[in-house]
Amino acid sequence: MANVTYNIEKQHAKGKLHAIERINALCDKNTFYEIYSAARHNCTSFGMEKKDIPYDGVITGFGKINGKKVAVYAQDFTVQGGSLGKVHGQKIAELIKMAIEARCPVIGVNDSGGARIQEGVDALCGYGDLFYQNVRASGTVPQISIIAGPCAGGAVYSPGITDFIFAVDKISQMFITGPKVVKAVMFQDISAEDLGGASIHSSKSGVAHFRCESENECYEQVRKLLDYIPHYYGEELLANPKFKFDQHKAEKKIGTILPERSAQPYNMKDVIDCVVDEDSFFEVMKEFAPNAVVGFAKIEGRSVGIVGNNPAGIGGVLDCDSSDKIARFVRYCDSFNVPLVNFVDVPGFIPGPNEEQKGIIRHGAKIIYAYSEATVPKVTVITRKAYGGAYIAMCSKHLGADFVYAWPKAEIAVMGAEGALEILYAKEMKDPAQAQLVAQKSQEYRETIMTPTIAAQRDYISEIIQPEETRERVARSLEFLAEKKQNTAPAKKHGNIPL
Repeated sequence: MANVTYNIEKQHAKGKLHAIERINALCDKNTFYEIYSAARHNCTSFGMEKKDIPYDGVITGFGKINGKKVAVYAQDFTVQGGSLGKVHGQKIAELIKMAIEARCPVIGVNDSGGARIQEGVDALCGYGDLFYQNVRASGTVPQISIIAGPCAGGAVYSPGITDFIFAVDKISQMFITGPKVVKAVMFQDISAEDLGGASIHSSKSGVAHFRCESENECYEQVRKLLDYIPHYYGEELLANPKFKFDQHKAEKKIGTILPERSAQPYNMKDVIDCVVDEDSFFEVMKEFAPNAVVGFAKIEGRSVGIVGNNPAGIGGVLDCDSSDKIARFVRYCDSFNVPLVNFVDVPGFIPGPNEEQKGIIRHGAKIIYAYSEATVPKVTVITRKAYGGAYIAMCSKHLGADFVYAWPKAEIAVMGAEGALEILYAKEMKDPAQAQLVAQKSQEYRETIMTPTIAAQRDYISEIIQPEETRERVARSLEFLAEKKQNTAPAKKHGNIPL
């Protein structure tokens, strides 16, 4: 290990940990081993030939987290501002390449002033080498980025390629151009926090998957995440016996969650908690697009990916942001063979000019593509509404779901009764004298069109189940699908997802 103690106080003065402290907080005690500590730049312009930059500003190496091997790097802002030059970039790129071959996750701590200007195009080469290895690693080993300081310009694209981004309050900053450039070009005064702070990227842009109050909390959350996901493509996660489940408590609660009226909201996380092992739901992108819920959980100790519509957030409707959130998570789970359990209560795709102009057609198509492409075990539970194209999109039987279960009060149709009658009986609805007929037709529509029995008779629903049966049905379905093999796909290089 290179001698870095003399710089630690510089970070502490800013309320931040030093690079080596960050690595030690991530890794199991005494398991980290540095590599390439003697690496130095070879730039000879603008006085750089006189500068000795220890480990070229980034500490790289390998260690263990929860007893399993990981590759880790941490940029050191106290050394030349953590700026990335050619050697700096090559060190990280080589580490990722080794992680691919060694089959282990890569965790990067980003804290850098950006490209090392004195190195010119060589610095850009360093970024290019890094991006290339990020892409090679995608779907092969998990990549986790921690934003523990500034991350600006081209530097943001390495985290942007990785699977999960962790941001820390009052420390993380991510933006293409900083406040000074924004002011010079767009004549707007804005702080770094308001432009690209942790809260901005966790709640508004959707760039960050997790937001933490402190660095130490962040590193604990990273360690927790690694307990839920395979550490390389092909790894089968063993059941974790520490997670328990109180059958009686869950059954008692789940039957009381749905409100009396179908238009009333409820929190889908309450349903999820009644199905997964106790306290095991680990939500991803909690603050972004709250009308959708995604995350990892355990069922009988085994990891699953959870996707759900959430009526507590704008009725659970699908919009551009929730579509992106769901599609990205589904593709991650499929990449690493994590089974998917889907909870559906969706009134449709959101209407109106705002979402149309943002591209709801393109964004919504991502969900359809992601679920259709996914070959992992897929189990869907329709709790209440499943209307129109959104019913199809949310992992219906038509998109390859292995099992689709519906609760008795589920409503499956092109649209709700009110909307349907406005089209089918528009004249009658305007005539008060026809109120009885309209009420009769509304009831008829609910009983003959919307009922899950119709879908079950056509094999679109595997079984209509009581809410109290959900946990057992899902668990046994996943058990049955444990050895599921991928069907032969048409010959092609790869598909073209509507990005």
